[in-house]
Amino acid sequence: MLEIRILIVEDDPIICEDIKGMLSNVNYNTIGVAYSKDDAIEAIDTLRPDLVLIDINLEGDYEGFLVAEHINNTKKIPFLYLTSYSGKQVLDRAKKTLPMGYVVKPFNEKELYSTIEIALYNFSKFVLPVALNRDNINSLIQTPLTQKEFEILKGLQEGKTNQLLAEGQFVSVNTIKSHIKNIYEKMNTHTRLETITLLNELLR
Repeated sequence: MLEIRILIVEDDPIICEDIKGMLSNVNYNTIGVAYSKDDAIEAIDTLRPDLVLIDINLEGDYEGFLVAEHINNTKKIPFLYLTSYSGKQVLDRAKKTLPMGYVVKPFNEKELYSTIEIALYNFSKFVLPVALNRDNINSLIQTPLTQKEFEILKGLQEGKTNQLLAEGQFVSVNTIKSHIKNIYEKMNTHTRLETITLLNELLR
């Protein structure tokens, strides 16, 4: 739960395995794979991912858009489209669902990684436009954050991976995981998404 948790919505098992391999190589945690619209909706509701990768064309139809509509109606989760469709009609329909990105197949690991990183950063700003202030946050939670935990929290808000946080703080990834665990305990959250959503609610 300390890594960025990603759900893959894709009806081709071979493509799913390729995507899982790409995500694993850049230290993302694939928490589930959904092969249909119904499976995707159930997984989103139960697994609480931090990000969802959605194939537009599920089961021979544009049911990926229905998955996106469910996210927009019920969850505050960033999602990306992974699709072979790049025509204007499909793009126009996709834009209306407000994805954080659109990756056209075939794509490589670098393209997927950069798109996810930008999506997480942009979504964090979209969800939480308010500048973080340690004193304000500590006044709103029962157990105050240390200065180091606050710095890590700012990194989470910016969508940084554990590796990037470790490099920025000049510590190991395991140390970052320990700080994140402490943040979760103090804020009574379990995932990055829950933590950012709570911040948004506290600072309104």
